[in-house]
This record gives sequence, structure tokens and C-alpha cells, in this order.
Amino acid sequence: MKHFLLATSAIILLFSVNAQTGIPVPSMVQTDNLIKGFLSTYEIPGASVAIAKDGKIVYMRAFGYADINKTTPTQPYNVFRIASLSKQVTSIAIMKLMQEGLLTMSSKVFGSGGILENHPVFSSANITDNRIYNITIRNLMEHSAGWNREIDCNPNPSTPYPNFLRGCDAVDFPLRVTQVTATSNPVTKDALIKFILEKGLNFAPGTDYKYSNLGFLILGEVIEKITNQSYEKYVRNSILAPLGIFDMHIGNNLLSEKQEREGEYTAYGEKTLSCYGTGESVPREYGGYNVTAMDSHGGWIASSRDMLKLLTAVDGFNTKPDILEKASIDTMVKPSVNNQNYAKGWNVNTANNWWHTGGLDGTACEQVRTAGGYTWIIILNKRNTIYPNNFGSDLDNLGWNCLAATATWPTWDLMESPTVNALHISFTNVSHNAVTINWTNGNGNKRMLLMKQDAKVDEFPLDGTDYVADEDFGASSIIGTGTHVVYNGTGNSVTVTGLKPGATYFFRTVEITNNAVTGNNSLYLLGGNPEASQTLISVLPINLRLFDAVKLAGQKTRLTWETASELNGDYFMVERSSNANSFTSVGKINATNTNLPSAYTFIDEKPFSGKNYYRLKEVDKNGSHVFSKIILVDYNRSGNLFTIVPVPGKNQFNIIKPTSQTFINAVLTLRNASGQTVLKHSLLNQTMQTISTSSIAGGIYFATIYNGKEVSTNKVVLP
Repeated sequence: MKHFLLATSAIILLFSVNAQTGIPVPSMVQTDNLIKGFLSTYEIPGASVAIAKDGKIVYMRAFGYADINKTTPTQPYNVFRIASLSKQVTSIAIMKLMQEGLLTMSSKVFGSGGILENHPVFSSANITDNRIYNITIRNLMEHSAGWNREIDCNPNPSTPYPNFLRGCDAVDFPLRVTQVTATSNPVTKDALIKFILEKGLNFAPGTDYKYSNLGFLILGEVIEKITNQSYEKYVRNSILAPLGIFDMHIGNNLLSEKQEREGEYTAYGEKTLSCYGTGESVPREYGGYNVTAMDSHGGWIASSRDMLKLLTAVDGFNTKPDILEKASIDTMVKPSVNNQNYAKGWNVNTANNWWHTGGLDGTACEQVRTAGGYTWIIILNKRNTIYPNNFGSDLDNLGWNCLAATATWPTWDLMESPTVNALHISFTNVSHNAVTINWTNGNGNKRMLLMKQDAKVDEFPLDGTDYVADEDFGASSIIGTGTHVVYNGTGNSVTVTGLKPGATYFFRTVEITNNAVTGNNSLYLLGGNPEASQTLISVLPINLRLFDAVKLAGQKTRLTWETASELNGDYFMVERSSNANSFTSVGKINATNTNLPSAYTFIDEKPFSGKNYYRLKEVDKNGSHVFSKIILVDYNRSGNLFTIVPVPGKNQFNIIKPTSQTFINAVLTLRNASGQTVLKHSLLNQTMQTISTSSIAGGIYFATIYNGKEVSTNKVVLP
């Protein structure tokens, strides 16, 4: 951990980093340039950087691109894998449990009386090295438990891998672990721990320092045992949520599984066998190792702001309240006996600076807390592994260089985004073109309601940008490609108009802080927002109760229909087809637009010589429309036809006969698609009669009416 200014005048910008987002800081332009220079030198696609002074985030910017294709600029709200910075999260959780009296530094972990004595996997492991039973919580936190990952433990070749895998960090060879432990893919954290337990130790616990990922993985199991919760759930509920941190999660393995606002990762094209055991060669960063199983030592994803919120909550300064007591913090960062530059999950030095780095294929990061009251986090979506180079030392120097280049610091605090989300989105006054949305406010001084048609809200406001809202959906401002801002204010409800009947709309409420402390910048709380959806009423413009067609002399068709009532109706379009598929308009009749029953007649003067399929297009004054059922008039057949009309929402359909036709001993037969008769019913000589189908399963049926010699068959779809 050095602190000298990295010379940048000779840097040749071979790699373009044009995109730069976040709230600009005029007095820190040199910091912008230093970061861009670093990214250009080491060909890093994207970065998220936040710097705090005296407990206040004064700088929070993002650079380059968040995606592999370099089309999406990185935003400060993007989250990325933070690799071994996860160890500080675990260290804080352990110290909190210790502070609550639930364990001590000297607590044994395995064997009789150990915290994990009755673990369903570890208790049955074939442990041949009895020194394992001496491992304590202190040993795990200080990397002195007894494992040395630099000593080879695999055969050559290291089957099922075709090559020799050096060292013994089990997270690097998941397929080897599942093969040795006879467990399924992808590897589990239990299998990883069982593997090293059965391998044995390289030195007696407490006698040496050797960095161990698996030691911190075991600490995650300890947390689960003591709290009776999953590791992630305990950390999120007991540590992160009280700080208003909602954008930290355990990451997933594949590009297709990336979480909301998560960036993408780029390495150098090196491939390995998929951890899923498919035999496929995959990029190491996407499927080469099981990130989910690395939870407590390297599995977290986070935004730079959320990581600084956590860091300043354990920094030991009185600028922001700490979530740990002073004694707990002092213990957490006290140098270990075996390594004076490492405490319990933290690198430390005699200057009272604390820091840690993290790295995976496609990820590099560093967080720092200095004795002078500065903290920072730098997260990159690529780790430069082309040696020899100064990537590691230059990354370590970058934050110090930014401090040295800044003479004037902002006084705002960009950490002061809301910490409590709104709750309980509900809907009232749902109609065909409007809806009222209600919610319970969080602790922002304002909030924004985002809305999207037919898809989840997945585009987000930017800190420092204000958005004008409009309750008319069509007139509202848009974020991204389709997210509408329909409310921005202090209230807890809004009625949105201008909507499409029958459409489904998705909603998301986002809390906002904008005040003098934030420098009058709007800061948005994006993680954990309440979300809901609502489908509007699909209003039929016309309440149609009868639609009939009969043949007239001279080969003309008379269509008649009746409405029980009409709401906002405009007109009917009569449409005709020869195949019941492609329809054309043959006439237009204006609607009476009344709540009283109405009757209509239309004469088709020139029907087709064969089959004529008719339907009505019922059009509302707002332009919405629906279609009636299709009826058939066939001029290749004698006599009149009968209409079969299913009744929506009821287990029945109506038989409608032309008034000119008489039923004489008429019988209805209903057959299924296999030709089996499922219903027979004698018909009365009346214009319309109802047939119950309550005992018949939904599906496609064929209804045939025998009326003397007259036969008519219609297809019926029962819901």
C-alpha cells in the first residue's frame, strides 16, 4: 500500500475509454484523467469508482463500458463481482456475531464441541489429520488454519482436466473436487470444504500464515450454523439492509444469469472445462468456476456506493455511525501474530491503513480505508494478467494518486441516497384506460413511479438527473426505450391515464433524496424497490347480445344484430371472408351510443357464390376495437343455417336460429375432435335457447343440428 503519484504524461492511450458517467466533479477532473489513463494503459473495458472523505462520498463516477460488446456505458449503479472483497463482508458478519456473544475467537470449528460438529457433510468426512480439530475462528480469519494453497495436491494430469493443475486452491478445479468427493456438478461449497478436510493440513493451526479462500468459505458455514439462516440472507438482513444497502447479492455463474444492473466481464479468451460437467470448453469467467459456491470468500456482487456505505460503517471514525463497537473493530483489524500486515480479513499496516484487493478472471478491485479519513473502492470488469506488467501496483497506487491530484474537495455527500424503500403497491379505480396506483412511502424526500407496458421495468434513473413526470402515459418522459416516468413528487398515489384497454402495465416505485446535503443532486435508491403489475379491463365497446345472418331472394345476405347497451361506441364495420381468415370490409354502420337496447340491419348485396364468413368489427370512440364471433352463410347449400354462440364466462352456449326457419323435431348433437358424442339435446322452436355445458370439459367440439333434412354443423370452442 504505497502512496505516491503515478506519472501519466508518458501514457499512450492505445485503448479508448470515451464513456464517462456519473455526477461531474469539476475540481476532480484530474482524477477522471488518471482513471481513464489507467484503463487505457491496461485495456480495461469498464470501471466503477467511488471516493469518500470524512464519511461522505464526494466522487462517484463510472467509465468505459459495462458490457462485453462495448455498447452500454458503465453507470455508477452497475454492480460487479468483487471477488475477495467478499472476505471483509464475512469478517464484519463474524465480528457482529462475536459482539453478540454467539462465538469467540477461540471457538473450535470441527470435531467434538466444534461449531460444525454435527454438520451433515463434514461430520462424516474421512478426516485423517487430527490437527483439523484444533482449528479456531481466529485461525480461519487470519489465514493460519493450516492449508497452503501453493503446495501441489493434484496428479498429473489432473483428471478430468487434461492438464496438470498446480497448487491446491480447490475453487480453481471444481470438476476435480466433484470427482474426488463423488458429488454432483456444479461443485457445492460443502464439497469444496470436504475436499480440503480430507486432504489434511500443511502446517499446524496458528503456526504460519498462508492465504486461504477455503478458510473463509468455512466461516460462511459457521455463520449459517449459528444464525440458522443462509449466509447471504443473514448478511443482507442483519448487516446490509439496516445500512440501506440493497444492491449486494451473491453472484451467478453465466452471462445469461446476470442479475439486475450487473455488468459483464471480459478476460483474455482462456477457456477451461465447464463447472457443470458438460465437457464443454467455456470462458473461465462464465462457467469455469462456481461463483455461487464461493459466497463467503469471493461470491458477492456490489455497486461502488454500497461498498463504501459498508466500509464507512466499520471504519472506526465518528463521521458516520459504525455498526460494530469500537472493541470489535479494533479486534477485526489487529495484526495477526503470523503476519503483521494482515488482520482478520483485512490487509493492515503500521500507518493504520486498511485495504484489500480482489481478483477473478474478468474482475479486479480494491478498497481502501486510510488513517486520514479517506476511503475508496475501484471495481474493474477485467483483470490484466499479461505479465510482466505493473497492473497490481498501479491499481494500488491509483486511489492515492487521485487524492494527491485533488486540491479542492466537494462538500456534498453522495452517500445520502434513501435507505428505506417504498412498500405495498396496490391498485384502485382500474378501468379500461386508467388506473390509480397507491403505495406506502419510504424515507426519501420524494419518490418516482416508473411504468412500462407489457414488460418489467428494467431501465433506471441516473443520479444527478431530474425527470419530469406526466400522469398521461403517452405524454410522460421516457427513460431508455420504454420506461415512462408517470409520477415524481412527495405523495403516495397517482392516477395514470391514456392507457390501452386489456394491456398489462408494470410499475416500480423509486425513492429519491434531493437536498442541500446531496448538493441538490437527486440520488435514487434502486435496489429492493417494490414492483407490481396490473392488467386493465378489456372493455368491449359494444355489449353485443345477438348476431344473425339469413339468405334473401336474389342471393343477398341480411345481417342483423342487437346490443343490450353501448358504451362510448363509434361504429360497426361489417367484414366478410371466403375462408374465415382474410376479411375485407363490406359496409359501415354508425353506433347509436346509448345505454338502451339497439337493433341494426345490413344487407350484403353481393355475397360470394359459395361460403361467406361474416364478423363485426366493433369500434370505440377512443379507437379501440374488438371482433364479434364469426358466422357462416353458404350459398352452396339449401336452407338456412343456425348459429352457435358460446357465452363468455359461463358453462353454456346459445343456439340461434333465423326467424324464417322452423324447428321440427330438431336435435343438437355435440361431438369431440375424435368424433365421440358428448351431448344430445332436443331443440325447441324458438329463436334462441341456451344449452348447458357444465359437465363437459373445455376444448374444441362440433355441434350438428338435425332439423328434418336440414343439417348444419358449426365448430364450438368451450373454455
